[in-house]
Amino acid sequence: MFETVREDLRTTLDEIRAAGLHKPERVIGTPQNAAVAVTAGGAPGEVLNFCANNYLGLADHPEVVAAAKEALDRWGYGMASVRFICGTQEVHKELEARLSAFLGQEDTILYSSCFDANGGVFETLLGAEDAVISDALNHASIIDGIRLSKAKRFRYANRDMAELEARLKEATEGGARRKLIVTDGVFSMDGYVAPLAEICDLAERYDAMVMVDDSHAVGFVGPGGRGTPELHGVMDRVDIITGTLGKALGGASGGYVAARAEIVELLRQRSRPYLFSNSLAPVIAAASLKVLDLLESAGDLREQLAANTALFRTKMTEAGFEILPGDHAIAPVMIGDAAEAARMAELLLERGVYVIGFSYPVVPMGAARIRVQLSAAHSTADVERAVAAFTDARAALAAEKA
Repeated sequence: MFETVREDLRTTLDEIRAAGLHKPERVIGTPQNAAVAVTAGGAPGEVLNFCANNYLGLADHPEVVAAAKEALDRWGYGMASVRFICGTQEVHKELEARLSAFLGQEDTILYSSCFDANGGVFETLLGAEDAVISDALNHASIIDGIRLSKAKRFRYANRDMAELEARLKEATEGGARRKLIVTDGVFSMDGYVAPLAEICDLAERYDAMVMVDDSHAVGFVGPGGRGTPELHGVMDRVDIITGTLGKALGGASGGYVAARAEIVELLRQRSRPYLFSNSLAPVIAAASLKVLDLLESAGDLREQLAANTALFRTKMTEAGFEILPGDHAIAPVMIGDAAEAARMAELLLERGVYVIGFSYPVVPMGAARIRVQLSAAHSTADVERAVAAFTDARAALAAEKA
């Protein structure tokens, strides 16, 4: 029987490769940083890294690494348990309290990833008599989390407030007990920022709650790096914030839900990814506390990131590339064809710039792109070198097609 299955799977994999949709995994032999050594895959040794979520350059920060080493001696390697049995240490509670204060929420609960955090919210809070209204470009973890719940599901076009209001009316007229609007704070494939002030206005008008996945914002978006609610001045109007410790906040792993106290307490009692998954490793919790310390004086890092982002977007536009509009550190270079995007990424790697081509099903069919992600760890020379590499790779790709 399995030989038949094996042949079917091989056929599917061949089709993925033929369509230019195969996603190879590069192996790096160094810590995560602005430059990394790719040990396989045709790269010329050390390359500039423009595809990590290491927005503030903290993944290899010496103080974060030192805090992690100290935590191993004090707290051990892992908990070997879930939180409610014997998997809670003081360091977990301290991190939850610090995140609550930083994000302006009443309480916080830690998860092993933001994917798990989003997977644990909807089923716990919403039943068949409730409704969830979701942005069409929300992250896969939100989509999967919604599928786990029995709530009525509504979707509105990306950042389309007229359509969001129409869906809210439908949910209200349908007799929904609770209504939850959920959106990414920053949409990871586009760099677009959700219009949270308008969303909160509609939520108040239709008696709905607001949930924001702010994974690509917390740490560097907003005056104090507190994310898109701070950017839009609605920190006191957002009911639930989910996020990750695996991007700007040190780049390791782990997620959280920061929310009203009653929401967090119910999640502790009934959220399945929390109840049935091992606790976050104490070394990550302790290192994340050091990251929060660093964020208190990280204005220079946020300024450097903003400058790098503006420089890259400006230079690439001047060079004739199509960049989706915005000012976020996610700067998608639009290619269109999936195979061309994959080949362009290969050509860039040969020229010492590590980026990834994204295609269907990660992005819509025909909207393949290279998602460039800037970091505060990049220098001005790094950014200019990346632009030059893009220009050269484009010429090489055109020559191959001629």
